[in-house]
Amino acid sequence: MNAHSEIDATLVRREDDTGIALLVLDRPAARNALSDATIASLHAHLDAIATDKSVRCVVLAAEGPAFCAGHDLKEMTARRADSDGGAAYYLDLMTRCSAMMQAIVALPQPVIAAVEGVATAAGCQLVASCDLAIAGADARFGTPGVNIGLFCSTPMVALSRNVSRKHAMELLLAGELVGAEDAARMGLVNRVVEAGGARAEALALAAKIAAKSTRTVSIGKRAFYAQAEMGLADAYAYAAQVMAQNMMTKDAAEGIGAFVEKRKPIWTDA
Repeated sequence: MNAHSEIDATLVRREDDTGIALLVLDRPAARNALSDATIASLHAHLDAIATDKSVRCVVLAAEGPAFCAGHDLKEMTARRADSDGGAAYYLDLMTRCSAMMQAIVALPQPVIAAVEGVATAAGCQLVASCDLAIAGADARFGTPGVNIGLFCSTPMVALSRNVSRKHAMELLLAGELVGAEDAARMGLVNRVVEAGGARAEALALAAKIAAKSTRTVSIGKRAFYAQAEMGLADAYAYAAQVMAQNMMTKDAAEGIGAFVEKRKPIWTDA
C-alpha cells in the first residue's frame, strides 16, 4: 500500500458532476497549507481519478480566503526536535510533495486550478503544476520563501516551466507577491475573472474539455509534457510518431469523418 493511499475527505473533498471531478482543499483555518496528511490525501485522490473512466477533467479549488499558503511551517518546525534535527523528514516531505505535483502532470485528465486568494510557495507550485489555471481578480501569487530563509527550490521547478526565467527569478529572489493580472501576463494563469468567479469559470472550461474525446486529450497531454523536455529535432520526431498513432484511433476516424460529413462526432474514447 502506498503512503498516499488514504483519502481524508475532511482535508480534500471530491465532488463529481457530469465527467468533472472537483477537488477542494478544505483546511481554511490553516490557509489550506500542505500538511503531510493533505499531501497524502490529494495524491490519493489523484491516484483514484487516474483510473476513473468517468472523469474527463479535474478542477482544483479551495475553501476560505486562501487557495494554498504552501507547506505547513508549524508541522515542519516541530520536526526540528527529531534526533537529526529533522533532516530525514524534510527530504522525505519534499520528495512526497514533489511526487504529488508530478502526479498532476502525469494524470491522463487535464487539471484546472481555480484560484481565489493567495497561492504562495508550494501553493504557487500547485498552480504551476496544473495544466490550466483561472484566477479571481483578488488572487495573489508568489514564492516568498527567501524572506524567511528557505528558498522555494521545489516550487521553482514548476514555476520555471511556466513563466520566463526573468519572471521566475524575480519571484524567487524578491519574494514579493504579484496580482492576478501580472500572473496572467507572466503565463502562470490563463485568465482572470471577477473575484469569486474562478471556480465557476474553471468548471465551465472543464465542461468544454469534457466534451472532447478523452483518448485524444490524454494522448495530447502526455505528449505535450514529453516533448517540452526534448530538443527541437527529437520533439518533432516524437510528435510525428504520436500524431501518426493518434490518427489510427477510432475517435480520430470518427472526428474526421464527422467533420467531413458536417455532423457532431460521437466519441467512444477509443
